Amino acid sequence: MRSPNFFAAAALDRVSHLRADPAWMRGALEAESSLFFPVWRSRNLVVEGESPRAVALPRAEAQKLLEEAGEIVLLGVANGIAHFAVDLSPIEQPEQLPALADRGAFADLRNIGALIGRDEGAALAYARGMVHWHQTHKFCGACGTPTETREGGHLRVCSSPGCGASHFPRTDTAVIMLVADGDRCVLGRKAEWAVGMYSTLAGFVEPGESLEDAVRREVREETGLEVADVNYHSSQPWPFPASLMLGFHCRAATDNIHLNTDELEDARWFTRAELKNGAGGMSRPRPISIARRLIDDWIAEG
Repeated sequence: MRSPNFFAAAALDRVSHLRADPAWMRGALEAESSLFFPVWRSRNLVVEGESPRAVALPRAEAQKLLEEAGEIVLLGVANGIAHFAVDLSPIEQPEQLPALADRGAFADLRNIGALIGRDEGAALAYARGMVHWHQTHKFCGACGTPTETREGGHLRVCSSPGCGASHFPRTDTAVIMLVADGDRCVLGRKAEWAVGMYSTLAGFVEPGESLEDAVRREVREETGLEVADVNYHSSQPWPFPASLMLGFHCRAATDNIHLNTDELEDARWFTRAELKNGAGGMSRPRPISIARRLIDDWIAEG
């Protein structure tokens, strides 16, 4: 079987049947065995080095942090132990808190994701995504009234008696696709990317649109190419800040690229040999991304 993409398949039971039970949640929060993963302004606390490790604090060490936390979110249960994300964003210098002194540093998961263990990386990505959602949904989208946390942080409810709207964690669905024709494929680049880096085409799914139609539309909009044989490959949670990437391989039905410069700086055909050898100083996306997985799997098929 194909191994999961980075940040997928966290070894946690999300216990959706328990997190709506206030008594169970209180017990989980107060249990001495529970673990708490600090998140600060979209960064996760890790022990840095050649093999970074996530920092998870037991209940006794996390007590002071919980009193100052912006949000506390239940991530799930593993081996009978509840795991929580703790948002420390309201604190200016959290690494100076006694509970965190010499415990590690807050790092961007995109920079260390390929080095950290897969289960830990998936848990940290989950924590980051949930904290971001809370930070951006403090007010009701229907009436503007402040919202309140429910169900272990997996629901926010409008506090207005006349509204009471429920808001659930948001995920922005995006398609990402490798367009190929025989022994070559199309890759594009944006001006803000690292020099020489090319990647697969991608874009967000629009309302009323199927995934396959989104693939065809995005390829056409960015490169002018038409595609056929749109085949699902795999998916990847990408909480930077809140996307779910749905990966596809598809076949180019036309040949000439007509670049949309509002979308891309460049797009061109690359052969498998050019991608393997980094011809002309080009580079592929970072190893943690599904874009890299789509490219590498296609190369391996040749």
